[in-house]
Order: sequence, then C-alpha cells, then structure tokens
Amino acid sequence: MSVQSQAGVRIVHSFEELVATPFVDGINAVCWPRELTGDFAEVVDACGEIDEITGLEEDDLQSLSLSDAGKVARNWLINDLRLLRDQNLEPSLDIIPAYPRDDDGGPVPVDVYGFHADSATVLADTYLCSYTVAASEGLPNDQVIRRVDIPEVRSELLRQHGGGDDEGFREFLSAHCYDLHYLPLPDAKPYGFGLGNLWRISTQCPDSPVPPCIHRAPATRAGDPPRLLLIS
Repeated sequence: MSVQSQAGVRIVHSFEELVATPFVDGINAVCWPRELTGDFAEVVDACGEIDEITGLEEDDLQSLSLSDAGKVARNWLINDLRLLRDQNLEPSLDIIPAYPRDDDGGPVPVDVYGFHADSATVLADTYLCSYTVAASEGLPNDQVIRRVDIPEVRSELLRQHGGGDDEGFREFLSAHCYDLHYLPLPDAKPYGFGLGNLWRISTQCPDSPVPPCIHRAPATRAGDPPRLLLIS
C-alpha cells in the first residue's frame, strides 16, 4: 500500500517542504520520499560487532574505511545529520541490534515494537529515517484504540492505581507512558515508512493542532542485522 494513499500523511518533494508543511486538517505526518544510493549496510558492517544501541557521530563516519558505494551512503548520512542540525535539532544516528522489550506481562506493554505515539513536554515533532533492514510502520488514527481505553485494561490499571478515575489516575497513566500505546482495530492496515524516506511526525504534546502520529518499530529476530536509524 502506497504512503500517498494514507489518511493523515502529506507527501512533499524537498527538505524545505518537509520542515515548513503545517500539521493541520488531520495531517499529522509528512514524508519526503527519496531513492538513496550507496551501500548503507556496509557502513554498519564497518563499525564492527554491535551488541547494544550505538550512536554514530560525524567523526565516527569519517573514520570508516569504505568502498565507493559505502562512501556514497556515508555522504547521505552526514548530509542528513547536517540538515537537521541546521534546524537547531539534535539528531541521533543509531545502529540498533534490538530495542528492549517489555516482557513483564503488564496490561499495557510499553516498548516501541507496539503501536505508540511519541511525546514531548513542549510543542515538538519527531524526524526519522530508516536506512537498513526495515522501516517503521504507521497507522491512521481511526484504525487504533488507546490501550488504556479498553475497558478491561482500564479496570486493571485503576486497580493498580488504587484510586478513582480522576486527575491523579491520568497522571499515573502519563508517568508510566501507558497513555501513549495503542492497539490496532481488527481491520487496521499498517503502512510502511520505507527505507530512505525522511519523515516528520507529530507527537503527543501541549498545543498540538493534530493527534499524534501512531507508529511502531519493525520487529527484529535473533540473527537479524542491525538497523540504521536517524531520529530527532
């Protein structure tokens, strides 16, 4: 399913448009589709064995010994970092073998492999681009339900909270990030963010004019190569 057909997503054709396009009229994700050249997997391989999430700085990239295809990929990565920094952002380029999983059996799993929204304490967006392995997935807001709004889940959370369904309970949900996680409806159809595409998505934050963009990280299995992700 093409990104262009998705409710809430606007396609743009330059970085300038990506930054400037407003979140209005239900648009809560902006995508700049790109066909990137070069060998991004080589960049990851050149960093050696990676056992945990590892950030790469521009100096790290410059120090790698790469083929011509790897050098092309490196140039894209450095350029993307600089584009975001020029917007006074603080991007992170990460090699990700896997994210931590929430396996404690609680009523609301809070890892990023489930559909969730990003959050901020001030008006802010998330920028992200996947370069290797697999990309994030999104869902339109009308195809999900907040897990805390499922009656049996809410009942269990109220029991754990030990109080009424009031402001204190809402603070409890926020403190544990329970209010950021969503369950797809039965006929939900996720869409892929695609490799190489640069996205700007809305967060759950004060004064946001639109609902947050619901998305999840791609599932990983033992033995999968690491993912290379730019996020800010």
